Order: sequence, then C-alpha cells, then structure tokens
Amino acid sequence: MSNIRAVRGMNDILPDETPHWQHLEQTVGRVLGAYGYGEIRLPLVESTRLFQRSIGEVTDIVEKEMYSFEDRNGDSLTLRPEGTAGCVRAAIQQNLLGVPRRLWYAGPMFRYERPQKGRQRQFHQIGVEAFGVASPDMDAEVILLSARIWRQLGLAGSVTLQLNTIGSSAARQAYRAALVAYLEARRGELDEDSQRRLQSNPLRILDSKNPQTQALLDGAPALADYLDAESQDDFARLRELLDAAGQGYVVNPRLVRGLDYYNKTVFEWVTDDLGAQGTVCAGGRYDGLVEQLGGKPTPAVGLAMGMERLVLLLLAHASGVAERPADAYVVAVGAAAQREALVAVEAVRDRLDELVIVQHTGAGSFKSQMKKADKSGARMALIWGEDEVAAGTVTVKPLRDEAAQGGDPEQQTVPREHLEATLVAAFADRMG
Repeated sequence: MSNIRAVRGMNDILPDETPHWQHLEQTVGRVLGAYGYGEIRLPLVESTRLFQRSIGEVTDIVEKEMYSFEDRNGDSLTLRPEGTAGCVRAAIQQNLLGVPRRLWYAGPMFRYERPQKGRQRQFHQIGVEAFGVASPDMDAEVILLSARIWRQLGLAGSVTLQLNTIGSSAARQAYRAALVAYLEARRGELDEDSQRRLQSNPLRILDSKNPQTQALLDGAPALADYLDAESQDDFARLRELLDAAGQGYVVNPRLVRGLDYYNKTVFEWVTDDLGAQGTVCAGGRYDGLVEQLGGKPTPAVGLAMGMERLVLLLLAHASGVAERPADAYVVAVGAAAQREALVAVEAVRDRLDELVIVQHTGAGSFKSQMKKADKSGARMALIWGEDEVAAGTVTVKPLRDEAAQGGDPEQQTVPREHLEATLVAAFADRMG
C-alpha cells in the first residue's frame, strides 16, 4: 500500500523554512501597524457566488481554477482564490465602512493551476485594503507602505514598481470594443490563450507573455487614448505624489489586472530574480466592488503580496533569517536528575523566557545525551547527574567558542540558585 502524500501543489513548509516566513510576517505586520492598518482574519471558505460576482464569471479563476464544492445543504462553497472579495464581504457584513477603514489579512489561497516554482495550488498572500477614500493620495499611501516593506526586508534594490491606469468602466468598455475589433482581424496570429480570451477577457491579452502576441499588440489601439478625464487626472496626481516622495516607477501601458473589479490605478512590483514568476506584489483601485457586493458606494484600493515568491526572493538575496538554534540543552542522567532539571529549568523559563532551552527527553546515557546536545547547535549544556543532585548544583558546559561570552569560558559547576545569574551573564547578548 503506497504512502499518503500531500496533494500536488499544496506543500509543507518545514521548520528550517518557517523562520523566513515569520520574519516576513513580522516585518509586514510591523509596517502596516505603523500606518494604522488593523488585522482582520477571514474564513478560508466563502459562498461561490461571492467570487462569481466580484472576480467575474468569465475570468480564468472562476471558470477553471476555483476549488468549489457543495456542502450537505446543497450550497456551493469555494476555497478562497483571493482575499479582496472576502474582506469586502466582511467589511459590509460587520459594518466596518462608516469611516475610512484600513485593513490587512494574511493566509492561504487556493487555485487549480500548474504548480511551478513560486506558484502553487495552495499559496499564501498578505493583503492590504483601504476603504473610503477616493483620492490618489490613498493610492500613494498603499504603494509607499509596500516600498517601506521592501526596504525593511532588504529587497528594495530587487523590485521595480510598474504603474498604469485602466480608467473607468465606461472607458474600458469603449477600449475593449476597439481592441477586440483589431485582434479579431488578426485572430490567426494570436497564441492559443489569447484566442480563448478574445471574447471573455480581451484586456488580459495585453499581459500576454507570448512574444508574437506582444509584437502584434504594437499596432493595437492604445488604452491611453480611451481614458476618461478623471482617471487621467488621478493618475497624474499619483505620479506627482510618488515623484515628491522620491519613489521611482515605470509606466507600463500594457499593465492590466486579471480581475474584473479593478478600475483606474493598477500597479505591480516585479523582479527579474525569480524567472517567469516575476510579480511579487500587485494591486490597484476597485471603487465599484463594495456596491457590487451589496454595500453602499465606497471607494477602495488595495494590494496582495505573494509570500512564497517573497521568501524565495529573501533567500536569493540572503535577506532572510537563519533558524535560531537552542541557547542551552539540558542533560539529565537518572530519574532524580531528570526531576531536578525539569523543576529548575521551568523556574528559569519563568524569568528568562527570551532564551531557547531544549530539555532532553527519553533518558539515555550521558554520552548519548551530550552528542544530542552538540548536534542541537546549542551554545551550552546544562548538566544534572547524581553528584549535582546530591550537592544542589548544576554543571554548565560551553559547547561553542562564543558560548561563554560575558562569562567563564571553561566548564563550571554552580549552585542551583545561581543558575539564572550564570545564564544572564553567559547570554548578555540575548538579554539586551
């Protein structure tokens, strides 16, 4: 009988990887908190209708990529493929939109795609949503806070900001008609994906990675020629604000978003360091979505950053964090020593909870326990044996050259009541 394995595209994140994820999460949470964004935690499962109404029924996500199923009541439910729709649903349902509201969330999303590096069927995003402000200064805030995140992660030189405006819904409809007319006359020259999108979602053809299609688009009508005046004015104001803040960017007239709810400003942070999966963060304005889902008309702008890709980028630039080894490993030989060590170490943890102290469990000889202490990477071993129990002491043995920083570089035996002070001296760098 074969072993049960993880579902394809739904990966385990192992202990040597999680410190990088924690570093990313903590950095992002700290920056967002400093900008006044409050965390919201959303369900993994929503009504399928939520995504049909928000993302659009003729998008690739809804047509081909969602994990949908009927529950025992016959209701169609879906594992969330993105976070904005659920956040908008929650903001309406929980009456969060009476005043300008800044929210963020994090967690897994699900899409049935072909797994590859940086793209999985269960993937993780951090999302940022700002409701209630229609002016481009809010667009600028969302972009600048993401730029601050890259700086604090040490990635500022690895990503580039691309901007565009896709205008109002009416402007896009007029442009859509002109683009379709141009491409229909050249259908045979389009790649297979673009032919499929020609009627369902033609603006996504602008984002095609096929070189022949991109060459064909060089002669296509330009979206900029169909933009409404308000969208043009807002985009000019946004660029003015970014220029004043010293934030560089590239205007990409072919940049669009794959979801129907976007309007006006759209943006992406892209990198050349991850191969085909070059976008690490994307977002834009979606002023009509709240009303579309049953709320009062409410302007909004947001972004989503892909955590898998950002972790890969951290690792590529050595900007992540190493897994922290134990500070001390507890060796106890014999039942009495195990009992003494357990009580003593719990007392130390009560007061020095910043230290990582790993207690050996499962008995074993002194030699075998010391081997495990050394293998753990701990800076020192705390040893209890028959002699220590009888004398009320503990032996402190450095295992690394730096283990005795601020203390004695040699093995020492100290009274049990002096253990805490000994550790404070030895780990002065941890106590700061």
